[in-house]
Amino acid sequence: MTDNSLPTRSNRLGTETKRKKRGVALFIRDLLVIFVVALLISFLIKTFLVRSFYIPSGSMETTLLVNDRIIVNQLEPKLIPIERGDVVVFRDPGGWLLPQEALEQNPVIATVDWVMAAVGLSAPDSNDHLIKRVIGLPGDHVTCCNPLGQMSVNDVPLSEPFVSLPAGETNVSQDDFDVVVPDGSLWVMGDNRYNSKDSRYNTETPGKGFVPIDNVVGRALVISWPTARWSWLDDYSEVFQGIPAETR
Repeated sequence: MTDNSLPTRSNRLGTETKRKKRGVALFIRDLLVIFVVALLISFLIKTFLVRSFYIPSGSMETTLLVNDRIIVNQLEPKLIPIERGDVVVFRDPGGWLLPQEALEQNPVIATVDWVMAAVGLSAPDSNDHLIKRVIGLPGDHVTCCNPLGQMSVNDVPLSEPFVSLPAGETNVSQDDFDVVVPDGSLWVMGDNRYNSKDSRYNTETPGKGFVPIDNVVGRALVISWPTARWSWLDDYSEVFQGIPAETR
């Protein structure tokens, strides 16, 4: 007689197959959960803490080079006040940038780029933003140039080691200027002073060359790529020490 209580070979194989399929399904499910959670965490970090940008122009040379990638701290200025010397990324206040043509991308590449941008690893909107160094805070009186070619903030002349000038030039600005920064705004300049369309050269725009603090996305912290250029971005706080509060 056959003992029907014992599993046959085919039953055992069927059970093992089901267990393997269930194991694979659970593994795939767990991978999807991990991916979604990682994506959500990355999205939250990118939205509230840090994100990546690339440098599209040479206006900040030699501090930043074209195609450098930087990490930006978005807590500044939301929670941390902006200081003179900070390198900041900001949205166009209006009229600083020429209109950009929309790029046509392969749908697959566009999808990948969208996902990378969502987690802060890509910056397709870099061309819609600008990056400069903060020179003047609200109320500051910023002038250039004194007989030594220096810029002054609230009557204190600055010695700026980060500035890049053409050979033979000593003035830190090609053109003289004398401005008082209005409330809620900044006066910003590129380190590559003779090749930067910064606050000096946007005085005919609606904002008259000043950048609303509300337009600031964050402070650039570090060069993240290429690895050979990995470094923290200095705010040169010693350059701006001793400057009195706003003159107004």
